[in-house]
Amino acid sequence: MNELANRALLPAGLRDILPLDAEHEANVVSRLMAHFSAQGYERVKPPLIEFEETLLAGVGSASASQCFRVMDPHSQKMMGVRADMTPQVARIAVTRLAGAARPLRLSYAGQVLLVKGSQLRPERQFGQAGLELIGPDSAAADAEVAVLAAEALAELGVAGVSIDLSLPSLVPTLLAELKLSAEESLRGSLDHKDAAGVAAQGGAAAPVLSALLSAVGPAERALPILAALELPPAAAAVRDRLAQVVALIREAAPELTLTVDPVENRGFEYHTGIAFTLFGRNLSSELGRGGRYLAGGVEPATGATLFMDTVLAVLPAANPPRRILIPTGTPRAWAQALRAQGWITVAALETADDWSAEAKRMGCGHVLAADGVKNV
Repeated sequence: MNELANRALLPAGLRDILPLDAEHEANVVSRLMAHFSAQGYERVKPPLIEFEETLLAGVGSASASQCFRVMDPHSQKMMGVRADMTPQVARIAVTRLAGAARPLRLSYAGQVLLVKGSQLRPERQFGQAGLELIGPDSAAADAEVAVLAAEALAELGVAGVSIDLSLPSLVPTLLAELKLSAEESLRGSLDHKDAAGVAAQGGAAAPVLSALLSAVGPAERALPILAALELPPAAAAVRDRLAQVVALIREAAPELTLTVDPVENRGFEYHTGIAFTLFGRNLSSELGRGGRYLAGGVEPATGATLFMDTVLAVLPAANPPRRILIPTGTPRAWAQALRAQGWITVAALETADDWSAEAKRMGCGHVLAADGVKNV
């Protein structure tokens, strides 16, 4: 028994997904991809592992610390197991699909592997599903991706989907225009919404940074506060882009709850414009993230990634399928007819004295008898 237990032991953060959960996850991913496909997003499938120099280039550098590395025995070059699929899709867009018409809409789904889990997400392997819109640098593109991701979650049955919009480029742009440096302590105070720390460390920018902190919250309250600020031209452009995106999201999906955090930067280090986080009602863990970046370091792009472990945790449990035991000697056409009606048929390989008992043993709630389908 101890030997069997040891053979079932897996590394921390890794787990087997068993029936019925594995089927449920596959169905949810299939529904997500169908949602994206129906709106023009074509699916791509990058490899699980690739050369480190390409995997971690550009936006991929943000996941370098979470990347498993191995030596390729064939090329003798270092390879990395993906910790995020977005950099791979960006690579495909600017290389294999460089000649494709823009805007280029791509979708993807697959597993990622992390070196270390977090307190909120201890899993080191989990699924991602997402979409990328490459080419246009516009508020319309930002809004489209955010709305599609939120709508996909709502269609799955996630209650109270909300979007928290961030401006990770705003503070760096503002400080650069004011010719001030972003000290690490100041960045930490902003991330932790420490008003006293910002006031003490912000220097000449303290008043406007404090005003940005006061704008954290519902979009209806945040936008007027931001609009009233006198910002240098580049920082003002970032602020104005947010107002455009909010207006477009409101027009497309007025039921969505929108919040704004103009100083949040954690997790958005490679983003160059509007970014966002997706949440559900009464849920502290994020369901997904997205935002604007440069694909391959050169081409405007925006996208969203949904974290399947969190998504599946908030969805209702899957209903057990209708399974029916098919006794030996049953014509195959009968089983085919049942499958056409949505049944899962389980064919018996040996005769049984009590078919009802055998059906229960095989996890079937029904058995096919001479006079039709019977409950067991």
